[in-house]
Amino acid sequence: MTLAPVAGTYPKARRIKFRFDQHDSNDKYFVDGDMVFSHFVAGLSGGFPPGEESFIRSVRRVADRITDPLLKKRIAGFVGQEATHGQEHRQLNRKLVEMGYPIEWIDTERAHTRMLAIEERFSDLVHLAATAAAEHYTAVLAERVLSSDEIQSIPAEPEFWNLLNWHALEELEHKSVAFDAFRAAGGTEGVRIGVMAGLYAVTLPFTFGSLAYALARDPVARRQPVRVAREAYELFRGPIFRGLMAELAKYMRPGFHPDDIDTTALLKHWQTELFGADGVLVDHLK
Repeated sequence: MTLAPVAGTYPKARRIKFRFDQHDSNDKYFVDGDMVFSHFVAGLSGGFPPGEESFIRSVRRVADRITDPLLKKRIAGFVGQEATHGQEHRQLNRKLVEMGYPIEWIDTERAHTRMLAIEERFSDLVHLAATAAAEHYTAVLAERVLSSDEIQSIPAEPEFWNLLNWHALEELEHKSVAFDAFRAAGGTEGVRIGVMAGLYAVTLPFTFGSLAYALARDPVARRQPVRVAREAYELFRGPIFRGLMAELAKYMRPGFHPDDIDTTALLKHWQTELFGADGVLVDHLK
């Protein structure tokens, strides 16, 4: 059963600032000293700024078709949150490039131009369907990150963890906005499921390929192929990827809605944990 948004509620952007400059740039493998896991997280962060900007453009392309006042407010909140995610991940990405991660090519002017050209080939509803599908990916990953003690206990740079937890929280806060905008703008089940099926088919090949590319450019990784193989096996057998494809596939069920997956209690817990009276990130707010 789909859980409709509580009347009068909508995601709100938080003005926040992280302190990535405190991390020693010589301490490269910031996720428990694990090369592969660290490259995986760095690659995710590298792709967020251009991805978030594409998401924002997709909802703006259909803005004139949205008439519901609450949905308009929810879209405004979505845009604000995604814009802030892009800004803060760009700050992190500068630090990651300084640390030696080969992610700078993802967010260049050339890459931006290529992204715009790809978007123009598709209709506004297909573009928005891709955003809604991508939001399901981020919501599934966010729920895993925030609900798993196993993941939360992984030793990593604290400020990088703070960013990921904040980002995950806000992904859950707005997880159904693009989906509802797609429906309100006239999107069909066929387009929604078809676009997701295409993305689903390339998920693992794209992930493997991107990670292999990054590791091939890391001189330390090239000298330790056995360690890389072991860490890659552990990553893809571990709590991030275990059962992931089955969770993503739920989106292709006819009649699916993101709020069918109830994350209300998880949201309340982390809103308090991060931004309550004694929240971890209260002093990060501007």
